[in-house]
Amino acid sequence: MNRPFGRRPSDIEGAEDAPADTTAPAAAPVLHGGRPSKRFRDFVLSRLDPIVAATSSAADLARIIEELVRDSANKHSVLLNEEEQRAVALDLFNDIAGLGPLEPLLQDDAVTDILVNGANQVFVERQGRLEATDVRFQSDDHVLHIAHRIAASIGRHVDIASPMLDARLADGSRVNVIIPPLSIDGPCISIRKFSRRFLGLDEMVNFGSLSPNLAKFLQIVTRCRLNVIISGGTGSGKTSLLGAMSRFIDPAERIVTIEDSAELRLQKPHVIRLETRPPSIDGEGHVAQRDLVRNALRMRPDRIIVGEVRGEEAYDMLQAMNTGHDGSMSTVHANSPRAALSRIQNMVLTATANLPSRAIVEQMASAFHLVVQIERMRDGTRRVTEVSEIAGMEEGTILMVALFSYAYRGENPDGSLDGNFLSNRIRPRFMPRIEYYGLTDALAEAMEL
Repeated sequence: MNRPFGRRPSDIEGAEDAPADTTAPAAAPVLHGGRPSKRFRDFVLSRLDPIVAATSSAADLARIIEELVRDSANKHSVLLNEEEQRAVALDLFNDIAGLGPLEPLLQDDAVTDILVNGANQVFVERQGRLEATDVRFQSDDHVLHIAHRIAASIGRHVDIASPMLDARLADGSRVNVIIPPLSIDGPCISIRKFSRRFLGLDEMVNFGSLSPNLAKFLQIVTRCRLNVIISGGTGSGKTSLLGAMSRFIDPAERIVTIEDSAELRLQKPHVIRLETRPPSIDGEGHVAQRDLVRNALRMRPDRIIVGEVRGEEAYDMLQAMNTGHDGSMSTVHANSPRAALSRIQNMVLTATANLPSRAIVEQMASAFHLVVQIERMRDGTRRVTEVSEIAGMEEGTILMVALFSYAYRGENPDGSLDGNFLSNRIRPRFMPRIEYYGLTDALAEAMEL
């Protein structure tokens, strides 16, 4: 169709072959997915006063950019309707004030993880499954620009000398950045989004992560102040499960949480949140989880919750659980309850090489009551696959008894897995503690004893 006036973006895809025009953008202002071309983008940005951009509120900046896009398009006869102008302005605003093309994904509540593998490949996780998106960056330099903005927001930097970065966004989302030369095919950004929605055990039952009886069991052991380790792989739902269980802590208790990146949201009135601090550019000021666990012991906590135990802090957590801080909880990366204990034992050994292995095992056997294993299964659903009790030790080995387990039966027509959460109907050794809290009948009913 002939256009009597103006130019649509598709009409000027080959404009870069035309004679250069120093006043007008020479390439298409809109490309794939509504992204402005680099030349049009640079042209609009060249007209934006940096001081105005730095001092304006978000609403004012958005309005200014929209006016610049409209004026630039009209001035150079580039035909953009109102919706397209808003789309281009929003894209530019996101680049200036946000995380560029990732902003729509950050606002999508269905997305739990955002994975950037260079400029031309962005994946997201929805409902436990990874899928490719049509999101693209202008170039690897554009990805680096976003990475630098993330680093600057927390007073850090990422460059050839420091090519890796762990950070937290303002909304609590966790971010990891790794750039060349370590990342061969371009800079990579991995974002674990901070869920705006608080999941309870009832919601997890509805999602198929638990059975009603297992949810009741976890509620009771939390109320009765058992020490619990939640084990699972990356993205298996450990932190979500810990947060859901925490709802059943007595509101009168003083809780201290310790995390690398503050992620837990405990719906309780008396919560002290502690977060580690990475070293500065000069390598100073580092505060590790172990330092925070030690400090927490001086804060008169009723419970200590370590978001994820990864290293030497395992020893201090063990001491806390053995010295009256009943009801403490933590998570650990492991593929089974037995592997979780082995990992913790190795972590303790790194903290105190002089402590005999048998002494460590004895302390673990007396400190932990339960290991809850959670797994992201192949249908994308996160399920509790086993709950094991620490049943003492024998000849230097910790004894474990599976109280609940998930029995896989097959696959449903829609691709979801079919299975049952089964109680093994074994009376736990911690039953006297349950009796002390007056919940014997409730636990017996949940465990079908």
